[in-house]
Amino acid sequence: MFYLSTGVILLALLITVVRAVRGPTVFDRVLASNTIGTLAILLLASIGFLTDRPEFLDIGLTYGLLNLIGTFAVLKFFRHGDLAYDVEEKEGKAWK
Repeated sequence: MFYLSTGVILLALLITVVRAVRGPTVFDRVLASNTIGTLAILLLASIGFLTDRPEFLDIGLTYGLLNLIGTFAVLKFFRHGDLAYDVEEKEGKAWK
């Protein structure tokens, strides 16, 4: 059962990589990269069960948090052009 699920995850990973390369917009590519991260977590969990190593789940959880933070950072960069964008500074409300 886990061998079949690992194969399906790898197939989905291949399709998602094609989508990331061909994506017409930046947001399609960001969504595809986020999906690649999610599929990588599923692949880690599946391989962890196959090899009887439950510590792969901890690695998958850590990678999931990094994937979330990275996605937010990339989207903020594409929206504002800067990771240090501050709304109050742009509107003149910053403390001086």
